[in-house]
Amino acid sequence: MNETMKKILCVDDEELIRQVVGDYLEDAGYQVERAANGREALQIFHEWKPDLILLDLRMPEMDGKEVLAEIRKVSNEIPVIVISGTGYIKDVIETLHLGAWDYITKPVEDMAIIDYAVQKALDRLRMIEENRRYKQDLEELVGRRTTELKVANTRLVNILQEIVHSLSIATEKRDPYTAGHQERVSLLAAAIATEMGLDREQISAIRIAGLLHDVGKIYVPQEFLSKPTRLEPHEMEVVKKHSEVGYEIMKNISFPWPIAEIALQHHERLDGSGYPRGLKGDDILIESKIIATADVVEAMSSHRPYRPAMGIEVALAEIVNNRGLKFQPECVDSCIKVLKRLDGKIEAIKDFYEDFLRSM
Repeated sequence: MNETMKKILCVDDEELIRQVVGDYLEDAGYQVERAANGREALQIFHEWKPDLILLDLRMPEMDGKEVLAEIRKVSNEIPVIVISGTGYIKDVIETLHLGAWDYITKPVEDMAIIDYAVQKALDRLRMIEENRRYKQDLEELVGRRTTELKVANTRLVNILQEIVHSLSIATEKRDPYTAGHQERVSLLAAAIATEMGLDREQISAIRIAGLLHDVGKIYVPQEFLSKPTRLEPHEMEVVKKHSEVGYEIMKNISFPWPIAEIALQHHERLDGSGYPRGLKGDDILIESKIIATADVVEAMSSHRPYRPAMGIEVALAEIVNNRGLKFQPECVDSCIKVLKRLDGKIEAIKDFYEDFLRSM
């Protein structure tokens, strides 16, 4: 498919936004039609049959959610990227459940964000269409197409991984003080799981869940995330919601592992003192216990807006002192072994486990 000839429908009731976004996409080589409201958008959609839609939520006559619902009656596959200034968690979750592929918040300060979202969606669409063609030919070409199907599935997995990394990066863009946190937690958790002898599927699940465990923080007010003093109780309650928000975002994504549930439980503790459900002992997934251990060690040994880095020794003392109380003993023991092997340097994990991680 020639991406430069793709047709994009830009729907927004603000003329300036329609013009600026539309002009940018036309300069990038796309064909663009613009609609000022929902009804006009649906008319163009039916007549022009765009390849992708950029959709505002708050519009007169028919809002973006109604438009999205009508589009999904016709096609579940056309990429719809919502661009809205509401920023409400409820709106984000509802649009994702209605079938939006992505959500961008206004104001969009860098048009490259839209360009990246469009390219990512079109790449995903191309993979879906290719996969459909492979399946249609499968009965007649089983032998010859087997290798091609494997290649297509690998490409789909790669796109899934790209989406995972994009979500992870988007989360950390909101909080520059924790940049790299999810990646480091993911690597440390995978190393702990390897040390514990978990199977490859569990380690892959931990790797992905580690990258996304804080994705719900996308919707926590930025001033809370970067506050230079400790949060007030009511502010902390808002931050604590991030695990539930992350679960809502991910629960309908077709991961081959229970990623949403693993991420939901990463703040649970053995003694029931964690959140959001206050789970205890064996009610907590082993993958979540591992990520919880890695999360605490990485967070305490790293700088935060309200305190300097405490150092790896203090972090390890925390999990040792709470071994069997808040943290799974096997997780604590394996974490200590991993970091001892790396001289306490979490950042060295990627090099040490490079061959293994590359094969995942």
